[in-house]
This record gives sequence, structure tokens and C-alpha cells, in this order.
Amino acid sequence: MTRRATIWGLVAAACLAGPAGAAERVVIGSKGFTEGIILGEILAATVRHAGGEPVHRKALGGTQIVFQALERGEIDCYVEYTGTLAAEILRDDAAAAPEQLGAALAARGIAAGAELGFDNTYGLAMKRALAERLGIRTIGDLVARADEPAIAALEFAFSDEFVRRADGWPAVRAAYGLRQTPRVVDHALAYKGIDAGSIQVTDLYATDPEPRLHDLVLLEDDRRAFREYRALILTRADLHERAPAVAAALAELAGTIDGPTMAGMNAAVRVDKQGEAEVATAFLRERVGWDVAPVAADGFRRLVHDILRATGQHLLLVLVSLAAAVVVGVPAGILAERHPAAGRWILGAAGIIQTIPSMAVLVFMVPLLGLGWRPAALALFLYSLLPIVRGTATGLASIPGHLREAALALGLTPWERLRLVELPMASRSILAGIKTAAVINVGTATIGGLIGAGGYGEAILSGIRLADAARLMEGAIPAALLAIGLERGFDRLERWLVPAGLRTAGR
Repeated sequence: MTRRATIWGLVAAACLAGPAGAAERVVIGSKGFTEGIILGEILAATVRHAGGEPVHRKALGGTQIVFQALERGEIDCYVEYTGTLAAEILRDDAAAAPEQLGAALAARGIAAGAELGFDNTYGLAMKRALAERLGIRTIGDLVARADEPAIAALEFAFSDEFVRRADGWPAVRAAYGLRQTPRVVDHALAYKGIDAGSIQVTDLYATDPEPRLHDLVLLEDDRRAFREYRALILTRADLHERAPAVAAALAELAGTIDGPTMAGMNAAVRVDKQGEAEVATAFLRERVGWDVAPVAADGFRRLVHDILRATGQHLLLVLVSLAAAVVVGVPAGILAERHPAAGRWILGAAGIIQTIPSMAVLVFMVPLLGLGWRPAALALFLYSLLPIVRGTATGLASIPGHLREAALALGLTPWERLRLVELPMASRSILAGIKTAAVINVGTATIGGLIGAGGYGEAILSGIRLADAARLMEGAIPAALLAIGLERGFDRLERWLVPAGLRTAGR
């Protein structure tokens, strides 16, 4: 081998190997609620402290979505709760014990890491003044004095999840023998009802900031009806080999967060409107002794960068799904118009898809396609089909019979009749269906924020979660402008594609 060949071989090897000492990329996931995102930011800052390169995929939705992402290796770690693992994932109450939990997770390629130190279990709460006036301190007091008129008149209202889950209201009712029939309300509305006096008892998590905000008292669970929800870090089993320094730093978080500390961090974000990253780094500095600076401070340049990035992601979702829907929907509309029996099935199927909630579609798509833009784009493609199929079929069906006969008399082949006569005649209706699908897609694409696909959904969902109008508008206003822009764009496209005579006749 010549010296020149040897040198070029070394250069190529160096390029393939990447820069020496490059930081290990560690992807952190978090569920779509405030506490999960704060804990995700703590993990991200810990990775950065250990010399790794953290990527935080925030607010990925519910338990199953995040856990399956960990199983597939799309994320490397996130914080889960022992009760949720036992009840919702492993479906085995005995698995909540540390030994069984570790073994069950190891079989799935996951390591049960450090327990953070707090238990975020369910609880029942009342207004402090009302509880003190009635002498209610425990859940058992509600049963022991159930025959008293003031106690019997108490109105119970719980979130849908609490009523449905076996470890929620069913567990409390069975343990205490409560006879009340609770109303099902949204969590935020329940707190408004508590303040207004129309509701007296509601559910919350032990680390929620609402007791501080609404002056509530958490009733003691004297019969231990609620299981433990100890927070612990789950990691990919191979993280210890890939990034031993990161794994060691994550282990140092064991026992650093007690219940009041976690509740205080939740309150700092939801009540005091501090950023999750700011709260996380302040915790690490004050309680662990690590001075880890946030990645970037908020500001106008940051805002512009975030909006431009979200716009690109949103456009990708909308345009890819819309293009696929046009390719499939227009031929399906032609088939539906040509063959009425098949058309009833086609339109019926498209209509059924339109009625399925977007979150349910994502639950089916994510296990097949993983996180990111692909499952979101596929869901949007399905939601785009109905207006395009219907617009195509309606446009073709509205063509006068004598025009079809004239085309036939000219000796045009079926393909020529379709291309030269029928599609141009139906173009106005077809474009209307495509335009409708595009505008719907802009709004529906916000679901991408639930599975790491980006777009305006990240800001909108964050604004809803934190009741932050400014953050909400950061996504809602650009989304509205994008919808208007697409509609104007299709108006221009109509002038180019639709024959002038048809445009005039339609006005």
C-alpha cells in the first residue's frame, strides 16, 4: 500500500468515526403533563451535566405512547410511576415490588433506575374551610358520618380517568363503602366548581399545586385504598454501556425529590408561570449542587426561531398528507361516481374514518410507525380523504348528460373523455374538496405535538396545559395565518386550473 493510500485511508476512517470525544446523544421523553415535562428537563440537564448531548422530546402524550417509544429505542429514558407500571403496563399488581418490577422490565430491555423520592398517588380533596367546619380529616370520616345531612349533601365530581381506572374511584368505593354517585367533569372545571361551591369533593394528585392555589386540604387515605406511585427513572438497558457517565449521573438523583419539593416545582410552572427548564436547573443547583445552565434563554430571536421551525414542521405534515390524499382520493372519487354500489362503500368508509378521534388514530399508528411526523402524516392523510373523495364524486356527477353524450359522439376514448372533458368540468368541485382538506389539516396537524412531530401543536398544547394565553397564541395565530395563506393559494390555483367559463358560471 502506498503512503498516499494509507493517508487517505486514515482520513476516511477519521471521518467515519466522527470527532474524537463526541458527546453521547441521549433522548429523553416526557408525558404530556407539567410534572412529566419538569422531570424530563431535570433528566436533560443531568445528561448535560454528565457531558452527554440531551434531546428532550416533550409532552409525547400518555403512558403507552412513551413506554412503547422506550421499548422501541426511540427514547433512552423517562420518568414513570410504580403504580402506573403495575396497573397500566405490566398488568400485575405484584409487579410494583422492586424485585418483580426490575425483572419484568429487564425482560423488555429496560432498566429500572433511581427512585426520585416522592409518591404521586391519587387523593380526595375539599376546601380547607369546609373540611374544618364539618370536621372532615380523612376519607373514612365521609363514611362514618354519612348519615349526617351536611355530609350526605356533599357533591362529588371527579375526572374521567379517575372514575374509569381500577386504582381510582372503584378502589376507593370498594375500600370505604362510599355510596355517592360522582359527576364526571374536566379537572380544570372541577376546581372552578370547588371555588363556586357547586362541588365539594374532587380528585387530585398528591403533588398537584391546586391545594395551594385553591386552598384545598388533601383527605387522609386512612384505609390505604390508593396504591403507591413512586417516581423512578426508566432507561434503555444498554444506556449504561453507551453512556456510563450519564447513567451514573442519573443514579445520583435517587432520593433527591420529596413530595413538597415536587409540588413546589409544579406550582412554580403552573402558578408562577416559570419555564420548566428554568425550574429544573434551579432544583439541580439548589438541591443537588450542580450548576447546569439552561440551553437558551427566551427572547424575541428565540421566539422567531421557534415559530419558523414549527412552521416548517407543520407545512411538512400538511403538504405530505394532502399530496397523498389527492393521489388516493381523486381516483377513489372517480370510482365512486362510476360505480354507485362501490361508491357507497368508499364514501361510507371515508366518513367513518372522519368520526374517529385523532388521539385514537395515533394510538394505532404509533406502535406501527413510531414517534415523529410519519404517524401524524398518516393520520392527517386519512382525515383528508372524505372531502376530496366527495368533492370529486360530486363534481363528476354534476356534469350535464348532454355534454357526456357530445364527448362520446366525438369518438373520444374513456380516458380522453375523463382527462379532456369530465375532470376539467369537475375541477371546481375537486379543488373545493382539496381546499377544505388543506384547511382541516392545518388545524388537525396540532396532534403532531403529542407524538414528537413538532408543528404548532407544541405551543398550543403547552398553552392549554399551563393556561398561558401568550404561549397558546404562539401556535394558534401562525396556524390561522397558514390556513388563510393556503386558502388564498388555492384561490390562485383555481384561476390557473379551472377553465375561465366555469369560473364565471360559478359566480
